[in-house]
Amino acid sequence: MPLFSQPLDHRPWFQSNNFIIYSSLAAATAALAYRTSQQSTSSTKTTAADLLNSTKRALFKETEEETFKQHKPLFPVVDVVKKVGVNDEFFRQLKSIAKILFPNYHTKEVFLLILHSIFLILRTYLSVVVARIDGRIVRDLVSGRGKRFLTGLMYWFAIAIPATYTNSMIRYLQSKLAIGFRTRLTRYVHDLYLNDDKTFYKSINLDGRIQGADQFITTDIAKFCDTLSSLYSNLAKPMLDMLIFNYQLMKSIGMAGTIGLGLNYVVTAKLLRAVTPSFGKLAAIEAKLEGDFRAAHTRLITNAEEIAFYNGGELEHSILDKAYYGLVKHINSIYKIRINYNMFEDFLIKYAWSAFGLVLCAIPVFAPHMVGDIAGNITKEMNEDAQVGSRTRGFITNKRLMMSLADAGGRMMYSYKELAELAGYTTRVYSLLSVLHSLHVNEFDGPKEAVPFALTNIQGKIKLGEDGIKFENVPIVTPAPGKNRQGELLVENLNVHIRSGEHMLVTGPNGVGKTAVARVIATLWPTFEGTLSRPDDRNIFYIPQRPYLSMGSLRDQVIYPHTHEDMEKTGRTDDELMKILEVVRLAYIPDREGGWETKKEWKDVFSGGEKQRIGMARLFYHHPKYAVLDECTSAVSTDVEGLMYAHAKDMGITLLTISHRPALFKYHQYLLRLTGDHGKWELEQIGTQQQQQSLDKEMQTLEDKLQTVEALKSRLGEIDGELSLKL
Repeated sequence: MPLFSQPLDHRPWFQSNNFIIYSSLAAATAALAYRTSQQSTSSTKTTAADLLNSTKRALFKETEEETFKQHKPLFPVVDVVKKVGVNDEFFRQLKSIAKILFPNYHTKEVFLLILHSIFLILRTYLSVVVARIDGRIVRDLVSGRGKRFLTGLMYWFAIAIPATYTNSMIRYLQSKLAIGFRTRLTRYVHDLYLNDDKTFYKSINLDGRIQGADQFITTDIAKFCDTLSSLYSNLAKPMLDMLIFNYQLMKSIGMAGTIGLGLNYVVTAKLLRAVTPSFGKLAAIEAKLEGDFRAAHTRLITNAEEIAFYNGGELEHSILDKAYYGLVKHINSIYKIRINYNMFEDFLIKYAWSAFGLVLCAIPVFAPHMVGDIAGNITKEMNEDAQVGSRTRGFITNKRLMMSLADAGGRMMYSYKELAELAGYTTRVYSLLSVLHSLHVNEFDGPKEAVPFALTNIQGKIKLGEDGIKFENVPIVTPAPGKNRQGELLVENLNVHIRSGEHMLVTGPNGVGKTAVARVIATLWPTFEGTLSRPDDRNIFYIPQRPYLSMGSLRDQVIYPHTHEDMEKTGRTDDELMKILEVVRLAYIPDREGGWETKKEWKDVFSGGEKQRIGMARLFYHHPKYAVLDECTSAVSTDVEGLMYAHAKDMGITLLTISHRPALFKYHQYLLRLTGDHGKWELEQIGTQQQQQSLDKEMQTLEDKLQTVEALKSRLGEIDGELSLKL
């Protein structure tokens, strides 16, 4: 502290304040080294594959499963909406998230935080020096000391260089800290959200606690990180300012003035806390409404063609307007609440504090006995002009310090509002993390008691790595998320064993659970009871009913979900891909679209039949032992469909096909018919005597109908004559 109380009069400023020079140089050197390392890293010439690898290693390094297990107790699912605010629950949630932001003391974020703190301290010191220089300049101006006045101006411009650099670095480091926080949180959430357990599917279809996960991940995390990084600067700097400025002012206004300042802070804080609305809860509700509005637009984009066919634009327009008006209504209500609050806050901090500050600044002038020895020495030892100059200098210095102190106190008071908003964003981020952790270990939202087919009562077992697909007393149930809901039984106690080479066709009316069988096999839906045995993910491949085309090149569409790097590691070539396209009758696609590297919005380029044939091309590329095909050739001609099924069998792929087409019977050995009659099902072998009799009966019916063709033609001629029509 003696450093901050040294006068500027006795020796040259740069000699008496070497600390500012050395600390500025040290901080500048550290910052320059950091920025240089960042620039050298980004400017190194690398190939696209190297860039992808380095990105995976540095930015998106996969979080270890052990880390998730350690963090799971930190994120219990709570009813966050009722507890939004600056309270114990908020600090507990923030502490839990901090475990992700700062996994250890050797991270880049810790270094940024330390460097940021150094510059905050440096700026506070510079503020003290500026206040003293300002007081000196005004004193010399009032006293008519031209030479000293010019010297003071030189000091003023000299201090401007480190001051402006310090302010710039604080803003830069704050931004880097925010993006560092966001990178860690986004990476962590992605590892929980997109993993082998398919948590992303569970959060959308098996759980209702997260509505609009994209809003949580893209917007709420960004707002949380920006607010957190700015709040640190807005709290740490004012607290340091108040500590140092209070020490400086205590030397001028005495202990009584310092006590008065302390009482002023306490009274102001209590008044503001008493009148502050629940900004945290309001921010959380606003984020939810923003997500609903965004989801409405996303749904419109996803289903644009279907809506256009139905001429549903007017209805969708009303839905979007309703979502927007709900959001705007809430935002306007927040603005109205802020009118009275901002009015009281500005009056208290700007005007009441300024008046109180002027009173304190007047203490050395009107009540020098309250200050102590410093004021007394000035009065006795100086002539009248010197006293005026000293008082002017003291008043200007104290006024600037008081203004800086008021600014620091004001920012601290304003920060409470930011802290309340941070509580809202923290609630949103914590809610996302807690639900993802819960789904990661298959803890669903449902009844607490053991209700049959409830998501909280899953008793089935799954055996992976088996050579075949086997259902043992497995009910096919539509899961129903919710605290008081249970699933709907579609197929009762399915017992089916599909061995290698035994192809099976699943058929039945709409809505009886054909696709549900595929979902249970893929573990998208839970096995509520019984035992499901199936191959591991490397030996089974699924082609859903709805074609999916990813972002990327034409090559990426065929090898999905592999990347080009994965393809090269396995030794596959574009020539092999061309042979696969020849099998599915798409060999013309590369020439038509401009080659394998062409990137387009493929869902708008391919026709329905081409999309389905791309799906079959993926099957032939991956060449699994088993394949589950869900109506994946309904838009393909029967001749091409037959060629693809025959090729799949020649490759040794065991097929489980869901389809209505009788033409596919000949490519399968077994038929699983779901009747839809209270979950009943029938399993029979294709080509048995019973099936042959059924086919003979169908042929006899067709022959009987052919015999009536001549009679129908005769009747048509009679009608033609009566109506004088010529066909």
